[in-house]
Amino acid sequence: MQALFELLPLILFLGGYLYTGDIYVALGILMVAMPVGLVIKYVKTGKADKMYLWSTVFLLVFGAATFYFRNPEFLYWKPTAFYWVVGAAFLISTWVGDKPLVRRFFGLTPDLPLDQLTSAQWSGLNLVWVAFFAAMGMLNIYVAYSFPEDFWVKFKVFGLMGLTFVFMIAQTFWLLSKMKDPKEAGAGEGD
Repeated sequence: MQALFELLPLILFLGGYLYTGDIYVALGILMVAMPVGLVIKYVKTGKADKMYLWSTVFLLVFGAATFYFRNPEFLYWKPTAFYWVVGAAFLISTWVGDKPLVRRFFGLTPDLPLDQLTSAQWSGLNLVWVAFFAAMGMLNIYVAYSFPEDFWVKFKVFGLMGLTFVFMIAQTFWLLSKMKDPKEAGAGEGD
C-alpha cells in the first residue's frame, strides 16, 4: 500500500502529461502532489520518510530551475542527480558510521536476523547498491537524451520505479537465502 501511495504523485504527473502534452503542467502537478504526499505520510506515521523527503526536495529544486529557465533538461537530470547522491551516501557509509546504509535500511524491517550476515557481506551488498544507483542515474540520462520526451515521461514513471522494485525484490531474496530462521537454526543445534 505504501508503494502505491508513493507512486500516486508520479501517476498524477503522467496523467497530467498525457492529458495536456505539456511537461510544465505535469511538473506543476508533481510539485504539488509530492509535498502534499509528504505531509500526509508524516501525519499518518508521525515521522518523515527520508528518501521521500529528499526526493521531494530534489524535485522542488530541479522543478523550480525547470520553470525558471523554461528548460525541461533540469527535470530530466533530477532522477539522475538524486540517484547519484543516494549512491554516494551509500558509498560514504562504507567508511562513516557503524553500519553501511544498506544494513540500516534492512534494519527497518522487524524480525530479520541481520546479524547472520558478515561485515564483508554487508559491505559487498552496500557496493551493489552503489552500483545500482550509479547505473540508474546513467540509464535515466541515456533515455532522456536518446528518446522523445513522452517516452522519457513514461520511463520515469514505470521504468525507473519498476527497475527499483525488481532490484529490491532481488536483494530481499538474496538476503533471505543467506539467513536462517532462528527457530530452524536452534532446532538443528540440538540434534
